[in-house]
Amino acid sequence: MKQVIVVGAGNWGKNLIRNFYQLDALAGVAEVNPQLRDAVAEQYPNIPLFTNYEQALASETPAIVLATPAPTHFKFALAALEAGKDVFVEKPMTLKTSEARQLAEYAEQESRILMVGHLLLYQPAIRWMREYLASGKAGKVYHVATQRVKLGRVRREENVWWSFAPHDVSVVLDLLGNPSLKQVQAQGQAFLQPQIEDNVHVDLQFESGQTGHLHCSWYWPELKRTTTVIAEKQMLVYDEVSQQVTVYDKGVYEDLSNRDEGSWSPDVAESEPLKLECEHFLQCLATRQTPLSDGWNGVAVVEILEQAQALLL
Repeated sequence: MKQVIVVGAGNWGKNLIRNFYQLDALAGVAEVNPQLRDAVAEQYPNIPLFTNYEQALASETPAIVLATPAPTHFKFALAALEAGKDVFVEKPMTLKTSEARQLAEYAEQESRILMVGHLLLYQPAIRWMREYLASGKAGKVYHVATQRVKLGRVRREENVWWSFAPHDVSVVLDLLGNPSLKQVQAQGQAFLQPQIEDNVHVDLQFESGQTGHLHCSWYWPELKRTTTVIAEKQMLVYDEVSQQVTVYDKGVYEDLSNRDEGSWSPDVAESEPLKLECEHFLQCLATRQTPLSDGWNGVAVVEILEQAQALLL
């Protein structure tokens, strides 16, 4: 039995459809837009199509993959869980922390798989960094900073923070070891439209004493997508554009003099993160293991997104 129905065949949904089809797991596609539905039918003529969400929920397929607009995530995910389905929901999981927590609690209570599409957690380079930091070779992790900037497509329905930051928030939490949040500080600039920020800086403080910084902008002259880790013995930089991780063996001695013993780059196997993410969801369905990006990971990310947004108003 094929395991998933993808709901939503738009810009991102079509990528999920492709991957689950290639993994021989696609049981159907639900899409209300006739043009998008016709495009799916032409490309995948043997895949059942549903004209509305209710038809998908009524099927015997055990899992739902949601690639619908973010405002629908809570309602659709809750309906799927209540129908006894396992759920994969794209980022952001919800737009409110209270709703995210309700989903995570319900899934846990009913022993359902709930996974959030925090794609960068499945990026091989991020996985390598996670495992390297866990080995202790870099020492205690003090700080993680991300930058995701470019002259990009400006949205009217959301600001750059909600558009760009969910993936980076998940990475900051992951590389710091998922510490408890203490405080959020945020500032942003709305250059192009009132109250829709185009450039945002957010600082995070955690109960562990660790910190994080995120900078996202779609009104920026250069394309930069980087993750920088400052640790006790070493520093790591992941350049997402060049797909390269660099380990800097440098720091500061006790007498406050600098130590610089060079740098090196590991060989990180290339693989499509989305395929790895979809494979992970299918593995979780089969084994009932907790996903790397589970519902509680989604709660932690939405909490930061929501708190920062409140400070931008």
